[in-house]
Amino acid sequence: MKHSVSEQDFQKACASIPGGVNSPVRAFANVDCSPVFYDHAQGSHVWDVDGNEYVDFICSWGPMILGHRPAAVDAAVRAQLDKGVSYGAPCEAEIEMAQEICRIVPSAEKARMVSSGTEATMSAIRLARGFTGRPKFIKFEGNYHGHSDALLVSAGSGVATFGIPGTPGVTDGAVADTIVLPYNDLEAVEKAFQAQPDSIACVIVEPIAGNMGVVAPADGFLAGLRELCTRYGALLIFDEVISGFRAALGGAQERYGVLPDLCTFGKIIGGGFPVGCFAGRADVMSALAPEGPVYQAGTLSGNPVAMQAGLAQLRELQKPGVYERLEELGARLEAGLNEAIERTSTRACVNRVGSLCTLFFTDGPVRNWDDAAACDTQMFARYFRGMLDRGYLIAPSQFEALFLSVAHTEEEIDAFTTAVVDVLGDIAR
Repeated sequence: MKHSVSEQDFQKACASIPGGVNSPVRAFANVDCSPVFYDHAQGSHVWDVDGNEYVDFICSWGPMILGHRPAAVDAAVRAQLDKGVSYGAPCEAEIEMAQEICRIVPSAEKARMVSSGTEATMSAIRLARGFTGRPKFIKFEGNYHGHSDALLVSAGSGVATFGIPGTPGVTDGAVADTIVLPYNDLEAVEKAFQAQPDSIACVIVEPIAGNMGVVAPADGFLAGLRELCTRYGALLIFDEVISGFRAALGGAQERYGVLPDLCTFGKIIGGGFPVGCFAGRADVMSALAPEGPVYQAGTLSGNPVAMQAGLAQLRELQKPGVYERLEELGARLEAGLNEAIERTSTRACVNRVGSLCTLFFTDGPVRNWDDAAACDTQMFARYFRGMLDRGYLIAPSQFEALFLSVAHTEEEIDAFTTAVVDVLGDIAR
């Protein structure tokens, strides 16, 4: 495929945007090529500015679970555009969205809208500290919770992609109360609580890790976190920015039957528009201003266009057969990838939960960040370029997921895994 217009656009962008992109992983720097600039999308396909067509396995990093431009979401957005795009004031759609989230999500009794997943996780931790009166919190290596200062330490996603151990601008003081532990290591969490039983406000975790590649929670891990938090008077926060409304309608907490005290969601609740929210126990959420003393605010929170798009999407997701369809497509993808590994004798393994899947270039199993970090990222880069040349868009990082939508077809899944066989075979030669 030719990408001359994308390359020209990237050079223009570099002159006015740091690194030529507004989010680092978009730069394709880790896969040794220039980024693709999109022009339009429909269903499971996207087209770039050079006119190339791709089957999209990025899905805007997750929220396009219905595919691009589903009719119900399009109609809701168009109807709201005729009424206004932003008020900076309450609107009824905010109430409907909060009610819908509290009805669907098992742990949600009250919800607060924000404008991004980063805002949601940052605010949830502030709320946990304010509610408990404690300063410290636990996070896990390879879990990415947005780019707020205290959460960037040992983060996954773009930080892992670029091999950044920390980042200038984040002071020692900002992370002094952050306790970082291995994912899926319940014993380490218990030891941390034993060492500081009255200082830990909360544990924040991706219940299904998606930012070091897809890593499922070990048996008993989430339930163990719940028990430890309850025992020591700390709050449990599920970061469901990736797993929310993907792992199940009610998120990972529904899939695994473990209820957090607080949970966070991202752009999937806005049908792809910039949005997020945090939700949870009524007594905890009531500590937020103006009802309580913990301050959090946002001028564009509850944006009416995002609310209407999100409501339309959530209603579509509740139709019969949606999650069964996503599970079937995910299982087909997993089987095809495993067959590709076997046929080409490639050193790789596959992790999948529902419609989230990662092909790891390591022997496996991948259970935590140390396992994921052992992957051959140069091999991944060659795989990425080979798939791009064959018309498949995947995330340009070993430490991300393949995202499926209900718009994908069995034929597209089979064609994708056939292309994987070809690419891995070419690499082996």
